[in-house]
Amino acid sequence: QVQLVESGGGLVQAGGSLRLSCASSGDTFSSYAMGWFRQGPGKEREFVAAISWSGGMTYYTDSVKGRAAISRDNTKNTVYLQMNSLKPEDTAVYYCAAQWLRGSLSLPRSPSTYKYWGQGTQVTVSS
Repeated sequence: QVQLVESGGGLVQAGGSLRLSCASSGDTFSSYAMGWFRQGPGKEREFVAAISWSGGMTYYTDSVKGRAAISRDNTKNTVYLQMNSLKPEDTAVYYCAAQWLRGSLSLPRSPSTYKYWGQGTQVTVSS
């Protein structure tokens, strides 16, 4: 079992930055690939970024490439999402997710692949 708790969301003006954090407890954090997803008002949950269990590989959706950076600190059992140059269309509830993938090169982008989810943190970008 893995428990995930996101934090760091808030209200920010367009062009601003936020760093989201996701703290994990339970199973061995370093064995899990981690993903960030978001769900805007009236929209389906969409993939934002993922990082491999070792932190050696990352992947981003096109809309955030160059503006986002996913990272992890396996000593703190935490994954981060740094978001810069925020736009109003980034407004959403952001969720982190975990899937056991130790030794795998896979970076899942489908929500259905991830077994564990946090409760989400709201990010609102004003224009």
